[in-house]
Amino acid sequence: MKINIPGYVSELMEALYNSGFEAYIVGGCVRDALMGRTPKDYDITTNALPEDIKKCFSKYRTILIGEKHGTVAVVSAGNTVEITTYRIDGDYSDNRHPNNVQFTSDISFDLSRRDFTVNAMAYSAKSGLIDLFGGMEDIQNKILRCVGRPEKRFEEDALRIMRALRFSSELGFEIEEKAQNAMLSLKENLDSISKERIFTELSKMLCGENVKSVLCKFADIITTVIPELKESVDFDQKNIHHCYDVYTHSAHVVKNCPGDLALKWAALLHDSGKPQCFFMGEDGQGHFYGHSAKSAEIAEAVLTRLKSSTVLKKLVCELIMIHDRAIVNTDRSIKRFLKAVSPEAADRIFDLKIADNASLAPAYHTRIQGLEETCMRMREIILSKECVSEKQLQIDGNDLIKLGAPQGKMVGVLKNTLLDLVIDGKVENTKPELELVAKKLILELRND
Repeated sequence: MKINIPGYVSELMEALYNSGFEAYIVGGCVRDALMGRTPKDYDITTNALPEDIKKCFSKYRTILIGEKHGTVAVVSAGNTVEITTYRIDGDYSDNRHPNNVQFTSDISFDLSRRDFTVNAMAYSAKSGLIDLFGGMEDIQNKILRCVGRPEKRFEEDALRIMRALRFSSELGFEIEEKAQNAMLSLKENLDSISKERIFTELSKMLCGENVKSVLCKFADIITTVIPELKESVDFDQKNIHHCYDVYTHSAHVVKNCPGDLALKWAALLHDSGKPQCFFMGEDGQGHFYGHSAKSAEIAEAVLTRLKSSTVLKKLVCELIMIHDRAIVNTDRSIKRFLKAVSPEAADRIFDLKIADNASLAPAYHTRIQGLEETCMRMREIILSKECVSEKQLQIDGNDLIKLGAPQGKMVGVLKNTLLDLVIDGKVENTKPELELVAKKLILELRND
């Protein structure tokens, strides 16, 4: 079994060999290479102690990111590679980090402390593949199995519960039953994990190909870290448009959305407010009026707690607010919509709408064609740079003041009125015509 190692990584391994040390690439990069995937980064493990690593790479830029745990990052050809001494972890009292580590000269001890068999393999061109725990067989069988007792692995580091969900989603692997049971029994330990790390693992999980299966199978764990979704699990929508409960519907929408992070989070949370907005209509159907606003409110609370970036949170909430807004396939309706939303939301909203409709009862999938046609027309309007915002008006605030408009809020009111007239096709977006109309509007204001 041969793995191609990039030159910038081989260079570092050769430097360790030449200094009398062992060196292997280890963990996720080995797993991905064996699966035919391109590794995102490379980690090296070695019997060299941190002081030896620093001495070996004294002519390189080094970053001391975890020296007491044996890790020194080395920059090679512009790439950062973490080099870690073989180690044995001590007890984990905080469900996340070892209290202490003991360096060792035996790689087998280092591999035995790792989370999953598929991540506990090492490789070097000199020694080949070291696979002590059946990681290669588990890759072939698409099974995610812990190294050693699952309870011990998840008690040591509760974040491994989220990593298991993420790997299952990304790789399409089934989680072994013993590991599943341990994850479920220890899920409350996730409360001790930093919200930033939970958010990172959730975000990667949401973008995986197998995300629907993971969301549905492990709802108990998902709702442990996002308790706002508990009410939606098994919540019968009692509506002919829907063939799934609220939570399962959302899982399907996540799966059907493209791999854009804002879309994935919006899909997960877009109906989170439905249980609180539900009422049974006289028509015998369940209704959820106002659920978009409630869901956006919930999404803001969730993403604030998980310490999402403000930019992502704002976009997700906007997408949720407008996800069920009707957009007729007419230029006027589309332009009115574009006027009201951010360019980032406009660029994504039809992907969310189409994914949402594709997750309804099959009889209602016929709406998708109309959405695709409206989306196509919207993109044509955007590309042609037709006027849909005040910035695109051929008249600005200074022009209006010169025409006699009172300074202050009234300038904004005039610009908004002019934009509506342009969008409705009642006024051409040319400076002479806009000035003519503006003069009339200003005169009417003065007379009032």
